[in-house]
Amino acid sequence: MTYEQLRQMALALGFAYTAPLDCATIELKPEVRQMCANNTCGQYGKRWSCPPGCGTLEDCRAQLAGKTTGILVQSVGDIEDGFDFEAMMEIEQAHKQRFLAMYDQLREQGLPALAIGSGCCTLCQECTYPDAPCRFPQRRVASMEAFGMLVVDVCKANGLGYYYGPEKMAYTSCFVL
Repeated sequence: MTYEQLRQMALALGFAYTAPLDCATIELKPEVRQMCANNTCGQYGKRWSCPPGCGTLEDCRAQLAGKTTGILVQSVGDIEDGFDFEAMMEIEQAHKQRFLAMYDQLREQGLPALAIGSGCCTLCQECTYPDAPCRFPQRRVASMEAFGMLVVDVCKANGLGYYYGPEKMAYTSCFVL
């Protein structure tokens, strides 16, 4: 599938922006993983999609090995200000729904894409980590941050915007092919 076909699929699902992803620009950084370990979001050690459940940086590198290209997809929405958490959550939820819909379409077409999302996996209200295996291992998606990617750097390196102003919120994910 060409980038243009991927782009058209993404736009049809409602993503605001896309960019071709050059996998050579992806850096998996220990300092990003350390941000996860600081547990600001409260999910560290609580989900299969988050560290340490999603594996080490070396495990993530192994998943990316041999992959050369992909697509960045982005949802952007309006917020009143930096404290408009309700709007931020609505934009994130819509982004995740689009992302999973695109992931399903890619798999239906037989494309072996590695889906790397934004935020923690929310397929289950309560994750089984660490007591039982993931209920949906084929649909579980780790975030770009969980992989050790600094999202702003990946966006910049691939010509995709990241900050759209104080009254906008952007969520970015990628599919690696």
